[in-house]
Amino acid sequence: MAPPKGGYAPGLDKFLDSLKRRPVEASVESLVSLLKRRQIKGSEACAIATAHILLQVVAKDKWTSVDHLIGRIRLVGSELVMAQPRELVVGNVVRRVLGLIRDEALEDRNDPGNDSISDLREASPSPAQAPTESNPAGKPIRLPGLNLLGSFARTQSMYHLLSDPDHAAPGSPQFGSGTSTPLVHAQNANVYAFRTEIIEGIEEIMDEIKQVDEQVQAYSDIVIHPGDYILVHQPTRTVQKFLAKAASKRRFTVFLVIDPSQALTDEDAYASFRKSVISHGSVVVTIMNAGMMAYMSRVNKVILSARAITAKGEVVVDSGAAVIARAARELGRTVIVLGGVYKVSPESHELETLVEWGDPSKYVSFSNGPLVGHVSVRNAVSEFIPAEFVDTYLTNLGAHSRDHLTGIITDHYKEEDINFNLAGKIER
Repeated sequence: MAPPKGGYAPGLDKFLDSLKRRPVEASVESLVSLLKRRQIKGSEACAIATAHILLQVVAKDKWTSVDHLIGRIRLVGSELVMAQPRELVVGNVVRRVLGLIRDEALEDRNDPGNDSISDLREASPSPAQAPTESNPAGKPIRLPGLNLLGSFARTQSMYHLLSDPDHAAPGSPQFGSGTSTPLVHAQNANVYAFRTEIIEGIEEIMDEIKQVDEQVQAYSDIVIHPGDYILVHQPTRTVQKFLAKAASKRRFTVFLVIDPSQALTDEDAYASFRKSVISHGSVVVTIMNAGMMAYMSRVNKVILSARAITAKGEVVVDSGAAVIARAARELGRTVIVLGGVYKVSPESHELETLVEWGDPSKYVSFSNGPLVGHVSVRNAVSEFIPAEFVDTYLTNLGAHSRDHLTGIITDHYKEEDINFNLAGKIER
């Protein structure tokens, strides 16, 4: 019997392929399931998946106003965050999209050249244009500004984007089938234009996420100097590209700290990284977690990759990195954290709730009955580094101190979205 073919395990790529043929609700349920089962995991993968599903909501859902769209994004975002609350980037992307919608709505609302509904009303004969005692010339009269109208009139504006073809504003003429363009068509055109702007904005967010590695590695020449001794812990693709870029221009030594369980496997996860660094004349020394203190006195800089960065500067990292940061702090070594701006979360959390626990079977075999039966073994997948252990945060926008994180949050998130709790308290 032929062995089963591989490649059918659910993941990010297959989820993205399925979006074209699935309705929005089914896609949301699918992503919630994938996040819960950790079949989509990691900051970049979760952020990309979130951005794609929100783009589907904007493009396919039949929303009738900006408020309706914001409510829909909040609802979908809450489901995703609750599915995997420890992936802070999911909430970050949801808040970025909410801020994008608010910005585009405000821009259209304040644009004097925009064909708002009040402007379109002037293009058609109406009682307001007929000669009267107060308006003998019969000139078009512009309706009052939105800030002078009531809440009901405000919903007729571009800000709320009515798309009901049978609806007309109170006091406005009912257009017939004459040669003039119907108001409904103009409203639908405005909805289409607004939808297009939001879709383009979400695509820009996705491009930003995908370009983080290239933008961060541009700062490698500033951070790494010839002859440096750099210690890294289970480097992600961002850290690997950062060091490979630096190695192409200068020589230095890398202490590569790995988990002991990785040393027992036949597959070398960092083979290509070693090759790219060594090929330019630099040196890579592999050490285990337990032995890293013997090398710490030689280290100039510790470079770690962030899963997420909180508003107060705490960093969520892979398990094992926190003890390295603490040792570097005790010996006065510089700790640099790499991560895109999309990983900077406006929320503050109880740090213990950010620790994720995983399968301990790679450390304790279930065949060891007495040990499994009498000992509780917990394997941390992620942990946190206190803010005081980090010297520099290096993002795709450059190097930042802890105090500068507030400015990044202010630039990328709206206050009303920062204060909106998407998932409530994380259950431990």
